Amino acid sequence: MGRDQHTPTTWTSAFGRACGVLLQAIVNGLSLTRISPNALTFIGLLINTAAAILFGFANSHNYVRMFFFAGLVIIGAGIFDMVDGRVARQTQQVTVFGAFFDSVIDRYSDVVLFFGLLVFYARGNRLFYVDLAAFVMVTSLMVSYTRARAEALIGKCKVGFMERPERVVLIILGALFERWDVMAPVLWVLAVISTITVIHRIRYTYQETRHLAPVRETPPIIQTVAAREADPRVDQLPAPNAPLR
Repeated sequence: MGRDQHTPTTWTSAFGRACGVLLQAIVNGLSLTRISPNALTFIGLLINTAAAILFGFANSHNYVRMFFFAGLVIIGAGIFDMVDGRVARQTQQVTVFGAFFDSVIDRYSDVVLFFGLLVFYARGNRLFYVDLAAFVMVTSLMVSYTRARAEALIGKCKVGFMERPERVVLIILGALFERWDVMAPVLWVLAVISTITVIHRIRYTYQETRHLAPVRETPPIIQTVAAREADPRVDQLPAPNAPLR
């Protein structure tokens, strides 16, 4: 007889399936309420804001407990971040604006968490980590911006490691295990790898665009309209790059 060709079930695959079933149950329940996916996205931002407040109000006496609670709150916000798109697809509410709104709110969620950490370090007079948290806040935005700007030019730019899910996971780990002062190393990891990701995306975009034709320079719309109103003969003038006749 031949050997069984079925892949054995591991505890990790079983855990993954269980999480998938639970997540789908949440999606099914939310779909029945006919709630707007954009509302779910915004609720996620509010929950992350609550986590940022916990960070900001932590002090030298209660920071372990406050950070732990903040980590749990961020996990709750992550659930909304995972289900909003699924609910949109299941209830046929997928829109272009929804994708735009989700991206914008994600950037706010990133910033608010780092701002909470910045306030915590500022209240404790740890000025170096105030600067580090501010730097990580900027680099997290630049990771997203470089991808968005590159994809407006070349279609795809998913290179680099430090995407938003990785950032969120690291912040959660730093918050849950702050008893062992994990958040400070987490900020260092975020600062270094996010910077590397930005540089990687700049280099990748350079390589993908260096053989493309240069972008033609066009006059600003406002200046063009103003010139036409001042002198209708402007319409009869050749374009800046047009050949002379």
